Amino acid sequence: MDVLHDLRVSEPNVLDETLDDEAPDHESRVHWHDFQFSSQDGLRLYARDYAQTEGPRAIPVLCLAGLSRNCRDFHQFARKHSPRRRIVSMDYRGRGRSEYAEDWSTYTPIHEMNDALTLLTVLGIHEVIVLGTSRGGLIAMLMAALRPAAVHGVILNDVGPEIEPRGLLRIKGFLGQGSDPLSWTDAVYILRQISRGFDGLSDDDWLAWARRIYRSVNGKPASDFDPKLNNVFASHNDLIEGKVPTLWAQFNALKRKPLLVLRGANSDILVPETVERMKQIKPDLIAVTVPGRGHVPFLDEPVADAAITDFLLRFGYAENDLD
Repeated sequence: MDVLHDLRVSEPNVLDETLDDEAPDHESRVHWHDFQFSSQDGLRLYARDYAQTEGPRAIPVLCLAGLSRNCRDFHQFARKHSPRRRIVSMDYRGRGRSEYAEDWSTYTPIHEMNDALTLLTVLGIHEVIVLGTSRGGLIAMLMAALRPAAVHGVILNDVGPEIEPRGLLRIKGFLGQGSDPLSWTDAVYILRQISRGFDGLSDDDWLAWARRIYRSVNGKPASDFDPKLNNVFASHNDLIEGKVPTLWAQFNALKRKPLLVLRGANSDILVPETVERMKQIKPDLIAVTVPGRGHVPFLDEPVADAAITDFLLRFGYAENDLD
């Protein structure tokens, strides 16, 4: 299948209409396309391409979500940054609006990395800054190791080369839920129970978060990922015994890349000791702790937003594009 010619693009959208249950923002003119493309093994995958409409030509940002998440997590980020920079996000296979795989064993970071690289090929993008949240950060490290020319820099959102098993146990519990919430109130209740370390969120904040996680079916929340995703997760016994693979070898590929690491102050996935070891390997790593957040920060917190904005200003342009 020729993925270069298998691209279905919608009409361009402008952010003066409601998107994904979010309120319209009439002060912004953010343009994007929703489209589908084909993976190398023939799955129809969903992606969103936000256009750069102003400023010097910037290196695009590829946004890669967490394990069971989707590109809705990056809409607010794109709304802020895409006027001055192209932002691309995608739903992994088996998540969001992308097709579910018949073979659930393909729900792996390697397959998802290859899908992301296919997306870049389809769009004619040769180099990106990868913004990887949780699972997306693992994919970013793999990409830097296996396709280094495609990675200009990396932003890791609450993830590193070593993951705490206790946090994975919590995530496994969420994936293993047998039924969907009965209502959005129920969805918020569940989210509050499984999300530790988030301070200062209003009821509206919790509901907005729930609407990013669940899709709406006849007005009710429904899981937005293939339940078989749980099949590829580490077993309960392995997690209890701490048998979790690490990516320290792949992390070495980031030694010569600009790197920002955001860590939720209350994270049960990325602990301070791991960040310190990362700094020993890469002394110029920029590490920022986001107060009042567990796994994962939303990226719109003042500390996180300032760190990302500064990082993109410092490292987000080719040298000859600022002239």
